[in-house]
Amino acid sequence: MSDTTGTGPRIPTIDLRPWLDGEAETRRGIARTVDEALQTAGFLLVTGHGVDGELRDDLRKAARAFFTLPEEAKAAYAAKVGGRGWLGPGAEANGYSEGTTTPPDLKESLTFATHEPFEDPATNAEWYAPNVWPVEVPQLRALCAVYLARMGELEKTLLELLGYALGVERNFFARHMSHPTYGFNINWYPGTAVVGDPEPGQFRIGPHTDFGTVTVLDRQAGRGGLQVYTDEGGWEDAPYDPAAFTINIGDLMARWTGDRWRSGRHRVLPPPADAPDEELMSLVYFGECTPGTVVESVPAPLGRVAYPPVDSHAYLREKLNSITVD
Repeated sequence: MSDTTGTGPRIPTIDLRPWLDGEAETRRGIARTVDEALQTAGFLLVTGHGVDGELRDDLRKAARAFFTLPEEAKAAYAAKVGGRGWLGPGAEANGYSEGTTTPPDLKESLTFATHEPFEDPATNAEWYAPNVWPVEVPQLRALCAVYLARMGELEKTLLELLGYALGVERNFFARHMSHPTYGFNINWYPGTAVVGDPEPGQFRIGPHTDFGTVTVLDRQAGRGGLQVYTDEGGWEDAPYDPAAFTINIGDLMARWTGDRWRSGRHRVLPPPADAPDEELMSLVYFGECTPGTVVESVPAPLGRVAYPPVDSHAYLREKLNSITVD
């Protein structure tokens, strides 16, 4: 376990191996570090997760083979925000969620979600549809299946750590994830030859907080990369470790903790003027609850704000609608 200091925001690196296998005092120390970090930036770096780097590389290669297809081929898989398939240029503006009028985000995405239908027909109608697999890249489906299985395992471990760090029972969050409507986005951030010169106030992803519980991000370093906002430092480049996942909590988790923990505000910079051909790709897993989960703030002294209880998925739908470009 180490602290990332220097010029960037204070975001610690947590090694999951001693959390899983270490002594009680070691686990308590990790929990204290997690609690402190989530009160400030809302972000962590996590190593010791056991997810193979070659799997991540192969997934990126397969996704890039799709993104570099002609636009008319990709258009056959077009989807809306919150759906399954291809989100093309101009589909999304994350800054809208903060009430900011911004140009659309400079990215394309392949988006997937839970692969198992629900028993309730109304829930299925709202939150389930078969994932869309491009026939041009047949290897993508098998790679996603393996990766998403690992993300499900990692999410459970992280949620148990978060329950312990908050000072409640370990399964406090994890028990609400038995059949989650997880989301998985592969975000492609091409250079200006593809997206054109950025407009004023335009980003690869505009400033926002995530909407759900916990986000697991596998990202690449770049000059037009991830920045994190803190009250102390404003916007600063996020620390990077190629072996680590970047973890942040979303609005529902912050609400659940009564704002003890903050939803990590972040953005992805546009292609840099001095490196206009820079191309990055992120693998983004959004952990969500099982439909029907009621999120209620933990009471004081743990919680600091007592929000009214909300249906997790009514809340998520409102947020997803807010970032859709008409």
